[in-house]
Amino acid sequence: MNTPKHIAIIMDGNGRWAQERGLKRIKGHEKGAQVVREITTFCANHPEVETLTLYAFSTENWKRPKMEVEFLMKLLDEWLKKELETYQKENVKFEVIGDISKFSPKLQQRINYTKEVTKNNTRLTQVLALNYGGRDEIVRACRRAKKAKVELNEESFNQFLDAPIGDVDMLIRTGGEKRISNFLLWRIAYAELFFTNTYWPDFTPKELESLIEEFKGRNRRFGGI
Repeated sequence: MNTPKHIAIIMDGNGRWAQERGLKRIKGHEKGAQVVREITTFCANHPEVETLTLYAFSTENWKRPKMEVEFLMKLLDEWLKKELETYQKENVKFEVIGDISKFSPKLQQRINYTKEVTKNNTRLTQVLALNYGGRDEIVRACRRAKKAKVELNEESFNQFLDAPIGDVDMLIRTGGEKRISNFLLWRIAYAELFFTNTYWPDFTPKELESLIEEFKGRNRRFGGI
């Protein structure tokens, strides 16, 4: 039976969820942040899930209205401060992939502090993809490898990616769209893909559990018969 050790989620639909309710887009992001806590807690208590990677802010998201981007940066800072208690209570290690050098010094400090104080937690690794793009990660990994003068193969290349989080077993996208959007391009080579029409603010642990059960029933051949 398949084991969903690494689940990755493209958290899509916050803005549309809010607009359909006559609310500002930022209300969708606030509700979506609550769902992150619920899904993280569920995964931390799931006997098989070891890593949860969430697409929080892409390299393309800078194109959004300045006010929305500023709100997202503030929301992330406040969320990390508030969620530290949850990380410790649920024994969750916090990790980041992406180029956080573009963030404010204050936000970088918050991210690095959260990583440091949770680094010994063992029940689940929660990875936030921040200012992340799959192509950008691969290019940066190539630069690191070139600088290190290492002969590259698939195994050695992994050490130059942003974090040692392993390959993805399940890739889920909420919100109804059916595309990868430059997410974890190296790590999803043999991931099972799941697309749900549910907007992220309405996504529940119950729906995730249903997708996990579907995953367990799939035939993963990895190129074999």
